[in-house]
Amino acid sequence: MTIQHIPQTRETTPLDDLGPVGIPLSEPACALRARKIVIPGAEATSAGIWECTPGQFRRQVKEGEIMHILAGSGTFTPDGQAPQPFQAGDTLAMSPNTEGIWHIHTTVRKLYVLAPASPQ
Repeated sequence: MTIQHIPQTRETTPLDDLGPVGIPLSEPACALRARKIVIPGAEATSAGIWECTPGQFRRQVKEGEIMHILAGSGTFTPDGQAPQPFQAGDTLAMSPNTEGIWHIHTTVRKLYVLAPASPQ
């Protein structure tokens, strides 16, 4: 059994610069930083720490996602639905193929795990 300890993920964990979001809806475009977490024996699972600066952009992730907001605040508005505000300490779960608009109010850092959609 392997246990990874990533101390102080809310503030000090170093992240890699990923550049701007793919579909920006604000100027300047939100900047992304992240660190992928590889789980030995479950390498196909996509998990990590993700950070985004303030602004708006369209969600492009097709997988289902569970996330815990470590820092920051914002709103996610799923297409055709009411806005869902969130802040540090909240946990969100998104079904596969959830589309909508992220509006990041203060820099958000989250821990995430992606789950592929079940075969139809």
